[in-house]
Amino acid sequence: MAILGKIRQRSIFLILVIGMALFAFVISGVFDGNSANSGPNDPIAIINNEEVGVDFFRQMVDQTQRTYNYSTLQSVNLVWNQALKNTIFGQQYKKLGIDAGKDQLEQIISSDDNVVNNPSFQNEAGFFDFGIFSNYISQMKVENPSAYENWKFQEKSIIDVAKQRIYLDLIKSSNVMTESEAKANYHFENDNVNIDYIRIPFELIPDSLVKVSDAEIKSYIKNNEVDYKLNESRNIQYVAFNETPTEDDLATIRLRLDGLKSQRISYNDVSKLTDTIEGFKETKTVADFVDQYSEVSFDSVYKSRGAYNNEYADILFGLDEGEVFGPYQDGNTFKISRLMNRKKNASLRASHILIAYEGATRSPSGISITKGEARRKANRVFREAKRASSDFAALARENSDGPTKNRGGDLGFFQEGEMAVEFFNFVNNNRVGKVGLVETEFGFHVIRITDKDDLALIADLVAEALPSDKTSNEVFRKATQFEMDTREKNEFNIIAERNGYKVRPVKQIKSLEENLPGLTQQRNIVRWAFEKNTKVGDIQRFPLTIGGYVIVQLTDHLKEGIATIDQVGDEVRKIIIREKKGTLIQNQYTDKFTLKTLAEDEKLSIETASAVNQKNPTIVGAGNEPSVVGVAFSLNPGEESDLIQGKKGVYKLLLKQKNIVDDLEDYTSYAEKIRQDTSIKMMESVYVALESVSEIDDNRALYY
Repeated sequence: MAILGKIRQRSIFLILVIGMALFAFVISGVFDGNSANSGPNDPIAIINNEEVGVDFFRQMVDQTQRTYNYSTLQSVNLVWNQALKNTIFGQQYKKLGIDAGKDQLEQIISSDDNVVNNPSFQNEAGFFDFGIFSNYISQMKVENPSAYENWKFQEKSIIDVAKQRIYLDLIKSSNVMTESEAKANYHFENDNVNIDYIRIPFELIPDSLVKVSDAEIKSYIKNNEVDYKLNESRNIQYVAFNETPTEDDLATIRLRLDGLKSQRISYNDVSKLTDTIEGFKETKTVADFVDQYSEVSFDSVYKSRGAYNNEYADILFGLDEGEVFGPYQDGNTFKISRLMNRKKNASLRASHILIAYEGATRSPSGISITKGEARRKANRVFREAKRASSDFAALARENSDGPTKNRGGDLGFFQEGEMAVEFFNFVNNNRVGKVGLVETEFGFHVIRITDKDDLALIADLVAEALPSDKTSNEVFRKATQFEMDTREKNEFNIIAERNGYKVRPVKQIKSLEENLPGLTQQRNIVRWAFEKNTKVGDIQRFPLTIGGYVIVQLTDHLKEGIATIDQVGDEVRKIIIREKKGTLIQNQYTDKFTLKTLAEDEKLSIETASAVNQKNPTIVGAGNEPSVVGVAFSLNPGEESDLIQGKKGVYKLLLKQKNIVDDLEDYTSYAEKIRQDTSIKMMESVYVALESVSEIDDNRALYY
């Protein structure tokens, strides 16, 4: 395909396809105040000799954390990716002379519904007026300088978006497909072959017959350096000491909750009298009782049976009003539950087939039928749905315009207020199994009522299943003892095995990771492993976010470069073994000139695959085998191939039929479709291309 035309003469980057579009940080209020400077003074990044300042970067990280509730490192990585994109694309705009001014700014602002629909920016006719908006900004400059400063940053972001649009439009406009290219692609997608084949699996050769030397592994790695290039990383091993409640702890929690069920006699040390304390069963002020004794406040919401995702849901819904059940374990908590009230058949379930029309609320794009046409279609579908033999789910998949069509129209359980009034009233007032036709603002609904259930108001006394102080102290003692013993004797694995502790290795940790296998949100471990003073063999204790401790030992310091045998030897050995087995198989069966003679081996059989094409080169019974399918297309009908080494074994083929589709009379429409598809793919890759040829100094690990 001829991509990018003359533009590619100006930049080598533009011969690749475009990546994810930039999004602008259009944020109000983030730039107020000053950020404190501490630690290193290096920029957070140097991208093609352009520095990215750490102060602004920190502001963006803080804002991202507040806005999305991300962890610090998640926010750092999100802002980092955006900073790279902004800087790299900005350098391209400058190189290509791309700029944006008032017209582009107006175009983007005028496409923002929040701005356009704001009455403050509309003229007397009720339409958005960019002049009024501009006057508002000018007035802001005088009356609210702080807000105006925020606007300047927003304006810069909008201009960056405008530049990006120009840049992407230039690339996409140069994406063309010639008729010969369209024709070739059409046949690539649609031509297919029917083959008979025999697959000789690699497993037919025992591993014992194949020897691989270290020299061969080294040679393979050297010849495939691109695939085995590694960044700097660390290896660790650790033993975790989790604070989990013992059976005695759980029994104590159960006993405490059980003591709250009924009224009890308690001696008051202050009054020197015995008091009768009401229990959960007897109390009239349930909400107050729950708030006093439960670790979760009283919830006055009626819930469906499905909301209680545990084995006790049927028991809870079978209680009489005022009856108490428990204690029982629900996940990481123990509960006592009291049924307060029940609404009969208030939880409804139905399936529907939505027939939308142009102009209906939330009508899907592409809907062009009129309301009258939609009514006639809905009546036809309704008649079909009422038949005893009808498959409602199949009708929904074939006819519905709603998002539930792929679920056969199933809406799940819902309550009053969650559906259009007309829809809810029909389901609420009719029996399960009833099929009806209802009109709402969204269109016409063919409805089948599938289930009804109660809603229940249940009060819960909740206690978390936490370890006791005694258990926590014992965990601390064991972790501390293990830490001291391993530091003193430098026998991490031996001491762990002696005590029955499980050692977990973690390999090739990158400098900016925070979640490790079995260890979530442990950024401190990674920072420690990469500190200059941390040596191989060093041991350190860290607290776990879920409670407890982890004792970590640094086991290797891996520098940037090509992987060694120790790191990838097993992986490479398997590849070489497969290649050698392929050669042995070809030598073993070299005298078998036809499928028939090859099939004389009792371990092999002739298989058939039909309509195999090159776009999706999957052979039934064998899997994805592009090189094998490619050979099939090179054969003539009736011709057999030589032995071919594929991914899953060695193959021999007989081409039974090659099916060549007729040419299109005109490839214009097809070429346009391909051009649009490739434009979307362009939007996914250009940034990756630009980044791959950029020089980037990453200093995130200095600050986070």
